Amino acid sequence: MISVNDLRNGMTIEMDGTVYQVIEFLHVKPGKGAAFVRTKLKNVLTGGVIETTFRAGEKVPQANVERREYQYLYENQGNYVFMNTETYEQVELTRDQVGNAPNFLLENMMVQIATWNGRIIGVDLPNTVELRVVETEPGFKGDTATGTYKPAKLETGYVVQVPLFINVGDVLKIDTRTGEYLQRA
Repeated sequence: MISVNDLRNGMTIEMDGTVYQVIEFLHVKPGKGAAFVRTKLKNVLTGGVIETTFRAGEKVPQANVERREYQYLYENQGNYVFMNTETYEQVELTRDQVGNAPNFLLENMMVQIATWNGRIIGVDLPNTVELRVVETEPGFKGDTATGTYKPAKLETGYVVQVPLFINVGDVLKIDTRTGEYLQRA
């Protein structure tokens, strides 16, 4: 059990027999009346988002989410195959279970698969990945103005907005949490 005063973004809690991830929280102390914590919670199993208010200091059970390291192997007709690097056990996940991970997955990439009560609830990618540009309009000398972007297709098929100086073959560092270009690698 943890106090709702200790909630942080990304924490997982159990409520109503399911697991929720904290997306936002705000501790409110009105001038009159008792303090409370306003939260926005994402149901990890269904993806639904709810807003809930707790009394300050209220206790909620923390979800026991286990994370194990897996290696991404390949895609098989819309399913994604991962291998546990310790037991060599293979698991096949559906598109719904992996979320937006296929935008950044390359074969042999190491990821963490989260489970709760024996059910796979998601794939945790590294915060940044390095992907090669396979298609974009050519850059021109002098296109150095800031704030101007063009689309670039990466080797996974994901399209990201990049500065004008990026060319085909460049390796880019992409933030997997936001899907945005960070820098050239």
